Amino acid sequence: CDSRSSDGTLKDPTVQRATFAYAQKIRAAISFRFARIKSTAGITWHFSEVAAKMVGNPATAIIVSQYFVSLKRRKVQAGEASTSARAMTPDILYAMYMYNISEDRMVRRNYGAGEPKKWDGPLCRRMTWFAYLLMYTCLLRVDKVIKIQAHNIVFNLQENSITVTLPFRKTHQFGDIKPYVIYLLPPHEAHLCVVRAYAYFLRESKIQRGYLFRNILAGDTIDINKSEPMVTAHFLEIFRNHLICINIDHTPYGTHSFRRGGCQYFANYRRWPLRKICEWGGWSQEFTHATIVKYLISWNDNPLDAREDFLRPGLPVGVHCHSCGRTCPCA
Repeated sequence: CDSRSSDGTLKDPTVQRATFAYAQKIRAAISFRFARIKSTAGITWHFSEVAAKMVGNPATAIIVSQYFVSLKRRKVQAGEASTSARAMTPDILYAMYMYNISEDRMVRRNYGAGEPKKWDGPLCRRMTWFAYLLMYTCLLRVDKVIKIQAHNIVFNLQENSITVTLPFRKTHQFGDIKPYVIYLLPPHEAHLCVVRAYAYFLRESKIQRGYLFRNILAGDTIDINKSEPMVTAHFLEIFRNHLICINIDHTPYGTHSFRRGGCQYFANYRRWPLRKICEWGGWSQEFTHATIVKYLISWNDNPLDAREDFLRPGLPVGVHCHSCGRTCPCA
């Protein structure tokens, strides 16, 4: 990772070096081994006069912490910056939605011998689209979504809503997991409607038990193994193929794009305060470290407005609201 060798000499510029994130992973792995296997959690690396040797967790040593501060500063000076996955926007979701619902893409085809097969089909599109909107609306990671089972989602026909209850959460390890109650959206927001996406997916898949998101096999068929969820790498490949289909470069996007995009959607479009976003997402409402800012702002995101349009006269200042009819950004 470092630009210098262990003897202090500069490395040749042609030598490939790992990123700062990789160095953090190595440090975390060392800390885990000493904390869990050798039971030195919380013990700083120090010299014990009783044992006459160094004891504790070396990953927490003061000199290691100082080195990582120095390493990060040098990495930034060299032009390396941590890059978050670019946030998904309602416009991109709308383009993907319109591409998916076209008639020729919602009909399952039978391929002949030697005929090239497409990577997707109606079932694949319905399933992944439902997963996209779940991550986007509920601010979830992909590993949480793909492990949702049929009994974790309940329909409420009287309220035109569904209730999603996660089987587990890192922040609620002792139970009391708050459910997500999601309502049917009006027709002009069909591209963001989780209830519609779930209904279409159930009609196509007929899944009643087990994991909802499973691996897609040849011929647009779903894996019959109810006890195995979809592999994350397979899900990411399908997502990138969807972006390519609507002529969007998939390189800056990842599965975390939906979580970041959903957070920005509630802040910029729904005008939710930060505390409400944290409460809905099940996040900590302690703003000491301002972690939520990483979801709202990143240099890698698409700008909301062009630079030349900031003070352009006559430009609409907001998106027209179909509920109240206003376009003011404070609506």
